[in-house]
Amino acid sequence: MSAGLRLAALLAHPENGGLSRVAGPADAEWDGVAVEDREDELAGSGAGRLAVLISGMPSTTWQQDALLRRVRDRGYTGLALPDAAGIDGGARRLADRIGLSLLDVAHPVQLAKACWMLIEARDALTLSQVRKVAQSFEYSADDLADLLRHIAANLSRGVALIDRAGVVLEAGGHLGDELHAAIGFDSWTDLAHAGAAAAASVRVDSPGRTGLRLVLFGDGLGEAQLQSLTVAAEIAMPAIAARILIDEVAAINDVAVSSALLRDFTDLHGASDDDIDRRMLERGWRTQGHHLGFHLAARARLDAFSLLRSLRAGLGAIDAEAHATTAGRGVSGWLTFAEPPGPERVERAVAALRELHTRAVKAFPVATGVGSLQPGPSGLATTLDEAGDAARIAAARSATGWFVRVDSLGLEQLLLAWTGNDTFVPAAESLLAPLREGGGELLSTLAAYLDHESGIAATAAALGLHRNTVAVRIRRVQELLGIDMNDPEARLALHLACRAVLMR
Repeated sequence: MSAGLRLAALLAHPENGGLSRVAGPADAEWDGVAVEDREDELAGSGAGRLAVLISGMPSTTWQQDALLRRVRDRGYTGLALPDAAGIDGGARRLADRIGLSLLDVAHPVQLAKACWMLIEARDALTLSQVRKVAQSFEYSADDLADLLRHIAANLSRGVALIDRAGVVLEAGGHLGDELHAAIGFDSWTDLAHAGAAAAASVRVDSPGRTGLRLVLFGDGLGEAQLQSLTVAAEIAMPAIAARILIDEVAAINDVAVSSALLRDFTDLHGASDDDIDRRMLERGWRTQGHHLGFHLAARARLDAFSLLRSLRAGLGAIDAEAHATTAGRGVSGWLTFAEPPGPERVERAVAALRELHTRAVKAFPVATGVGSLQPGPSGLATTLDEAGDAARIAAARSATGWFVRVDSLGLEQLLLAWTGNDTFVPAAESLLAPLREGGGELLSTLAAYLDHESGIAATAAALGLHRNTVAVRIRRVQELLGIDMNDPEARLALHLACRAVLMR
């Protein structure tokens, strides 16, 4: 046989006859392989070759030493045979000393076939890998993760779906950070190495998700194995792409159902409904216990489903039962605690939600609100409403990083609750409509004026205007609205109206 057989590649081959290294160099590489029944049948010149014997290792120590010496004297640098793992310690040291890689193999004929594939029959190796990939599709997969597990089991290789940020899904092994960093994303196929690890990858052409690659990886893989895995990855990719699309459609449908259910539940405002209670229970949404609601609201155009998908891993890491679904142009969710949580656990949960928001805001224009801890079904509805209110406030607060917790709001939360109903808001908009002229500068000036306790100087400082400009604008507001700004009740009504209109 011609050149090109590394011990590492042979050990990495899934059908190597149960091969393991016993002694001698671990980095051996051979030019060829000789397969014989007994040692005396080996060719006289085995320079740079691996000897595979069908007969087992002799039982006595002196016979073991003699066998190792005779094989090495003929020029062989590797010896594989059954029962080699049971040799005497002295024979192991002898193999190390004379530079002979001693290998134990349960099935020598299967090892010989593996050697033949790796050295001479690369097409046969590729065909074998492709056949195994095809076998992965014989049984229906539950989802994408299950399909990856089928492929990994049939190939006896690690399988991963990755993007530029990291591993999305994997099975059969862990794709390390160094190997991930070595994988090229620009070409259709790619071969990558990082230490002993190597990978063959192909771009996943799926309309459901972009920027993905399918990776087959393992340790000690030779070039022949990597080339065959490249072909196997290309064969597997269309099935992976189709599965992504199938799962995506199923996930979107499921989210639509869950979103409608949450809307039905919150519309009850804490009242009981047997049908909704049953549907909540079927989905695994417990209404008993203690709940902490949160809402991520869009500050600009975004895909709520993509936002929800990005949150799932982080929610799963929180020390509580977490649920979330799309709600309008954002995402609503809650944490459930079976027993009343102590203050420290609640603070940890809020900190985890803040971290979730911090990661989300890097990719999505969102503002996040967190409700207060509430018990039971009515409490769940309350904390979700609070979270929605807090998110609306957060959308106007870049200084807080677009994150607001209801428990920290005090009077402002009460103002929002008073003004957030369907009767007050239209009336407030009608009242303040005359202030919309001039790009809304009169409305913003009035709101700042009332926020700063009707102080001209403080308002001017907050808006970066001259005091005279503020005074002129406030007089114009009084003229347009016909309201006496010295009346405390009138100022309170205007303050509430400004909050309601500007928050919307």
